[in-house]
Amino acid sequence: MAIPEAAPPSSPSPPSSGASGRRRIGAPEIVFFVVAASAPLTVAAGGLPTSFAVTGVTGIPLLYVVLAVLLTVFTGGYAAMSRSVANAGAFYAYVTHGLGRVAGVGAAFVALISYNTMQIGLYGLFGFTTADFLRTKTDLDPPWWAVALAGVAVVAVLGFRRVDLNARVLGVLLAVEFLTVLVFDAAQLADAPDGVSAAPLGLDAATTGATGAAFCFAMASFMGFEAAALYSEECRDPRRTVGRATYVAVAVIGVFYAFTAWAMTVGTGSSQIIARARKDGPALVFVLAEEHVGGLFSDLAQIFLITSLFAALLSFHNAVARYFFSLGREGVLPSPLSRTHARHGSPHVGSATQTALAAGVVAVFALAGEDPVLSLFNWFTNLGALGVIALLALTSASVVGYFARDHRGENTWNRLAAPALAFLGLGAVFVVSLLNFDALLGAEKGSPLTWVLPGLIFVAAALGAAFAAYLRAARPDAYARIGAGA
Repeated sequence: MAIPEAAPPSSPSPPSSGASGRRRIGAPEIVFFVVAASAPLTVAAGGLPTSFAVTGVTGIPLLYVVLAVLLTVFTGGYAAMSRSVANAGAFYAYVTHGLGRVAGVGAAFVALISYNTMQIGLYGLFGFTTADFLRTKTDLDPPWWAVALAGVAVVAVLGFRRVDLNARVLGVLLAVEFLTVLVFDAAQLADAPDGVSAAPLGLDAATTGATGAAFCFAMASFMGFEAAALYSEECRDPRRTVGRATYVAVAVIGVFYAFTAWAMTVGTGSSQIIARARKDGPALVFVLAEEHVGGLFSDLAQIFLITSLFAALLSFHNAVARYFFSLGREGVLPSPLSRTHARHGSPHVGSATQTALAAGVVAVFALAGEDPVLSLFNWFTNLGALGVIALLALTSASVVGYFARDHRGENTWNRLAAPALAFLGLGAVFVVSLLNFDALLGAEKGSPLTWVLPGLIFVAAALGAAFAAYLRAARPDAYARIGAGA
């Protein structure tokens, strides 16, 4: 029986000509993609000091634990959905199967703008950080945009190649990142000016200051969350791999960042962390590293920050390429986007499209003389994070809708209780994000940026829904393919 507004349930099937590549990756490789997108050293050097400085909340470590628990609950329904729907469009496909094709295309447009802005925004920080390092440590003095465009070129080459090459690259970079941050953490605990204290893990510390804004900053650290399902068509065993990889990634990210945030408060002293973060900003990690470990380690950490940013760029590039591929295959976007490379099996047209967008935006910001960090990075990454939070909440609602029609052997926790609780929790985080968007941007209340940028999320959703309605009336064959996958 056909369901007019929700695509019929589908089961993972062997790859065909419409699949995004050969099934060659497993859970460890997918964990690399998810954690790489969260950029551990980037969060430690940029996200954590900014969170402390802007929000005045010393209990950031506890907030990471709370969010990890919330996303673990979300994963119950998310993993159940992945066992029935394998599609390189992930959130878009899940919303389509759960809430209907119109909502699904609206979600797809939100995903496109979110992941593109997240990835492109990172080029601002990558260009600035790398150019600044070259300027201070060598005789070179390249403009930020030249370094950013060089990064675009390298990511383009890796995105064009087969996915397991990318997994090996990310694995090496992640190992270096984790080791660097763990050495930093150990040094803070070993040389604590006020002694090792568990105060930052208490409820009082988490509720003093702008807690809502602090949740927003912490949530941005989990923005690679969807990567597991994005590669479901390239997994050796998608029914098991996606759920396992997502659970592992959430646990690793939550525990690692909570521990690092706690170590940072211990290294400065819990009473001094806010003042130090406001004084040193993103340089706080390197200042503390030099104080507690030494100058050589601080220099190495700056190099590894550059590789951390590069790993995140590559991970988000792959996510965007697969969204283009999925939407091209199903007739929502031009069909050439659905082509895969004969040798590498990569969605090379989608990859090239994302490369062109990134290069174009970097060029526009460079020609306009905009600041690469305060404008390109800050505006775009916060916009991307807001969109992904909305997608997480919408996907939770979709899981409930999907399994309401057919339980498909899933238990009550996975098909109903977990996604319902996740929807309420993530919906609250989204609302708090909107209310605190001025703090995220560093803008004054009432600034046009505080409503223009978040407004793009709602505009994208409305345009997607309107386009789906158009397809239903004018191109019913294309409309029927929405969310069908391979």
